[in-house]
Order: sequence, then structure tokens, then C-alpha cells
Amino acid sequence: MSIQVKKNLVSEAKYALKCPNAMSAEYITIHNTANDASAANEISYMIGNTSSTSFHFAVDDKEVIQGLPLNRNAWHTGDGTNGPGNRKSIGVEICYSKSGGPKYEAAEALAISFVAQLLKERGWGIDRVRKHQDWNGKYCPHRILSEGRWDQVKAAIEKELTGAVSAKKAPASEYHVKKGDTLSGIAAAHGVSVKTLQSINHITDPNHITVGQVIKLPQAASSSKSHAASSYPLPSGVIKVTRPLTKGTNVKQVQTALAALYFYPDKGAKNHGIDGVYGPKTANAVKRFQSVSGLTADGIYGPKTKAEIEKKL
Repeated sequence: MSIQVKKNLVSEAKYALKCPNAMSAEYITIHNTANDASAANEISYMIGNTSSTSFHFAVDDKEVIQGLPLNRNAWHTGDGTNGPGNRKSIGVEICYSKSGGPKYEAAEALAISFVAQLLKERGWGIDRVRKHQDWNGKYCPHRILSEGRWDQVKAAIEKELTGAVSAKKAPASEYHVKKGDTLSGIAAAHGVSVKTLQSINHITDPNHITVGQVIKLPQAASSSKSHAASSYPLPSGVIKVTRPLTKGTNVKQVQTALAALYFYPDKGAKNHGIDGVYGPKTANAVKRFQSVSGLTADGIYGPKTKAEIEKKL
């Protein structure tokens, strides 16, 4: 049974303050409210005050209430005017987190089911779920973090999501693009490289796919993935910005792999600007990759980042 959402939407007169930008969401961000108000009170206070702080949903032990349209952005992640958290993610606040206890536990359980429902509606996987901390470092959702349960919460969402989907089907030979999809995300989900999808679908611009577009998938996805990963060997160890800057083949390998996933900057430059220098530009590319991959976004290349890049190639 789907979770019904009550609406108490902010007036259009306050869009300029609360949700000034059109949004095509790509992520869902989870918060704890850090107080003990109900969902109804949280939404009423949010839409009625003069602060720009805003979010899309509040969830308590009994209900889910929506305060902003999903096609408008919210100011909820603290990563700036153009930050992907603020501009590309749906904000979900879990109530009663200050004191915890049975009411909070029930609110968190309902939020887990609701986030799984949002994912299913959009054809998204658990990789689209973020915590507030991922965007700007704030210790939020504070109760989940303080209890060391973020991985547990994500696992519970994924279990709800997969449980809501029918039994696994044989690998599909094609994929129909949904709202919010990216070619790199489709490639990662099906274990193939972006270049492979470009080649078999005659896609010249990997940043331009349209809703409803049919993407043909290779029949042997797993072998394609292994081949793609082997085409971009990655170094072991840790690489970060140092003084003097770290240079060499190892850095070029990291830059080349990130370019293949469309994270490395200067795409128009010859060789994607691959120069073998681990400076701020490369660290920023690593940081952006880490951010959308659910890793600590510190811009430092290490074993976890290496494994995640190899997974997506």
C-alpha cells in the first residue's frame, strides 16, 4: 500500500524566498529536525516564517506532509546557491529526533518506507540517497549519525525498495530513460561503460539524453564492465594535493578514469586536460565523484574511491 502524502504547500508569493528555482531532482537528502515538533508543525513553521530555509517533506510517527512542490528547489543542504544538494535534491526531514524514543523510531521507520517509495516512483536506486552531511559537512541527520546507523538506514531503504519491486527479471536488452537519469548512472546500474552505451546507441553527447529515450544495452553486461575497468587501470595507495604537487603516471591514470566517467573538467581541451598533476582541479573532480557516490567528499584519492571508480567504469 502506498504512503499517502498530505499537502500544505507554500504559497507562490513566497517562492522567491523558499523555492526560487525550477528543479529536476537527482537525489533525495535525509535530515533529522533536531527538535520534537510534529510533521504538521514543522511544515507550518517552515512555510510561514521569513527564513529562506526550506525542505520538501516532513515525516513523523503518523504521516508525511509536503511543503514544497517537487519541481522547485529547497534551501536545505547548505552547499550554496548552485550546490547540487540545494538545487538537485528532495529534502526529507524526520521528526522527533531531539529526544528520540518510540515516536522518533516510528517516524524514522515511516521515512524509510517513504524514501523507498520516492525511489521506486522515479526508477532510482539507493545510490540516489544522501545524508545532509554529504553536501556541506553538517552533522545531520544527527541522531542517525550519533548512533552510527547511517549504513543501517540505507540498507533498510534498499530492502524496502527491492521488496516493493517484483522478483528479479532476466537482464533487459534495453532501458527506457526516466526523469532524472544520466547516461553515466544508467551505465553504472547495468555494469557497462559510458563509452559502450554511446557506441551502440550512436550517442554523440553523453550529457544529453531525453525522457522516454530507449537505450540499448549490451547482452553481456558483466563482461563489458570487466573490459571497461581493465581499460582504465588505477593506481593503489593515496594521492592528495601536496606542496609541491604530486605528478606522474599514477595521477594521469586517475584523471583518465574520471574523464571516462565525465567528472574530469576541461572536456573540450585536448586529452580532457589530462596533465598528470594532482592539483585543485583534479582534487575537485575526485570530490564531485565522491559526493555523488556516497563517499566522504574530501578530494583525496584512496582505496574506497578507487573501488568506486572501478565499479562505475
